[in-house]
Amino acid sequence: MPPLILMVRLKDIAARAGVSVMTVSKVMRDAKDISGATKERIRGMAKEMGYVPDRMAQSLRNRKTQLFGLVMSAATNPMFARALMALEEQAFEMGYELIFTHSLKQVEREETIIRRLISRRVDGMFLYPVYRMNPNAPIYEELRKSKIPTVILGHKAPFCEGFPNVETDDLVASKRLTEHLIGLGHRRIAFLAGPQYVPWSQERLEGYRTALAEAQIEFDDKLIYTGGGTIAEGEAAALQMLDEKCGATAVQAVNDLVAIGAASTFLGQGVRIPEDLSVVGFGNILTAEYFRVPLTTVRQPKHRLGTAAMEVMKQLLAGKSPVSQRLPADVVVRGSSGKPGKTRL
Repeated sequence: MPPLILMVRLKDIAARAGVSVMTVSKVMRDAKDISGATKERIRGMAKEMGYVPDRMAQSLRNRKTQLFGLVMSAATNPMFARALMALEEQAFEMGYELIFTHSLKQVEREETIIRRLISRRVDGMFLYPVYRMNPNAPIYEELRKSKIPTVILGHKAPFCEGFPNVETDDLVASKRLTEHLIGLGHRRIAFLAGPQYVPWSQERLEGYRTALAEAQIEFDDKLIYTGGGTIAEGEAAALQMLDEKCGATAVQAVNDLVAIGAASTFLGQGVRIPEDLSVVGFGNILTAEYFRVPLTTVRQPKHRLGTAAMEVMKQLLAGKSPVSQRLPADVVVRGSSGKPGKTRL
């Protein structure tokens, strides 16, 4: 049988230090009426004895769990890695732990997760929403009534209005990306769009349209293709473009995964990038830089998004009413974009 592990208690430390249990308790709570020398001596003794604070007991006393809930679609999404790192780093410095969960873009799963986090009495919640066409979502009303400080990661939709959020200025960034292609001489620019009901997808399409309008280039809906959000959907959109022969000299994708899927298909069909066709993405995921033809894209401030989200959370925990934050992004020019060639798709 494995040996029985006995937890060190406050009274064990008090007996060894020759002080009262109340004194040890005050030391652990960093009470002001205990001298620095006494705190140093007792904390050193507690460390020697292997004392581990009982978080559950502490949470019952002060009604704080020192837990944050974090809900994202999937950790495999390369857009989330650095934001997650920033959140965890700052939570650690604050003495908090993250309960990390995946919604997998499923409404029912998201509802279950949020209710579980509410039942765990987390001190705060970070949510990347599962976007849906319905403007109402009862679970977000439940969350609002729970009064748990909540920060939306990404763009808000009608169902999550009322919560502060942190997002990238996708409209301006997408506009600048289109302007980059126009500046190279492109006039027939195809756009591989994301889901119509997703706010960031709408903004990126709107940025593209705005740039065309300002350059007095007529918008052509025949150049708009459903690109979705994955590599496979990018591949499918590229095949459709090749089949329809739309005459594009450049392709702007809603994100890097779609751009990479499309570019892989074009290259596989003998289309040279950028000599025959320029291809640009959005997001600046790691793969974009190391793709066969390094991808021109928009660099989102992913780590900064996580840092900004925690700044908003700190204000909520302090009882303040923070404003949402909209962070700028910049265009990174690489080898996948160039002047129009003689070939037309």
